[in-house]
Amino acid sequence: MSNYSLENFVIDDYIKSALKEDMFWGDITTDAILYNEGKNEFELFLSTRQDGILAGIHVFKRVFELLSGDEVKIELYFKDGDTIKKGDKLAKLKGNAGYILKGERLALNFVQKISGIATYTRQFYDIAKKYNVKITDTRKNTPNFRLFEKYGVIIGGHYLHRFNLSDCVMLKDNHIAFLGGSITSAVKKVRENLSHAHKIEVECDTIEQVKEALLNNVDIIMLDNMSLDKMKECTKLVNKKAIVEASGCVTLENVEEIAKTGVDVISTSAIVMKAQPLDLGFDYIN
Repeated sequence: MSNYSLENFVIDDYIKSALKEDMFWGDITTDAILYNEGKNEFELFLSTRQDGILAGIHVFKRVFELLSGDEVKIELYFKDGDTIKKGDKLAKLKGNAGYILKGERLALNFVQKISGIATYTRQFYDIAKKYNVKITDTRKNTPNFRLFEKYGVIIGGHYLHRFNLSDCVMLKDNHIAFLGGSITSAVKKVRENLSHAHKIEVECDTIEQVKEALLNNVDIIMLDNMSLDKMKECTKLVNKKAIVEASGCVTLENVEEIAKTGVDVISTSAIVMKAQPLDLGFDYIN
């Protein structure tokens, strides 16, 4: 697993925005329950109701830190990347009841979603690692949640595709279509303005396009929605002159067959967009 981390100075704005969305005018339920209530101490366990990979526990903890300062103490029993089993107690919360009740759903939303992505990603990883093939995500992300989704992918054991449009040149079908279908023209144009630090990737639908991309010495060739036989043919044609990436309709059921074709990378939106949140919840301590 990578040592990639989510720093507070990066995630705090996201969490504060989510807190504002959730209780812009306060929490009328909790505020009413606690009104003139002498008791203000509360204890809960964060537990898991299914097996999976834990991810985002620091984000979970940070929600309460931003809400309460130091009025909610959290003891963590697991760390990100750990395998967790149904029934495991993951953390103990103790402190100000108001802050715990106001923050519990939002904190759960973060850690459940990120852990779900890590758990589903790990299933792809376990298949592809036998063939020394990297699995990456795509740019199909939930707006304003990309940072956390990509973190889940990393914790699940995989790699990241470009984080945003500034990371890498990626000439897709519509870029090429705009220039009359010429990969050569597209590559020439981007090279005129490209930093030496950026790579060029070209999306190819046909073997002819792969040949044209090779003639232009691009760094990465994406085989988009090709059959397994065509992937094998293109991989042999490229012959390590570029990184070969397969993409399109990748599932748990077909990822092994794609890995067997000899490609270097398999990119898929499924590990993020089709991942179900991990079932976590709070247990009240009597």
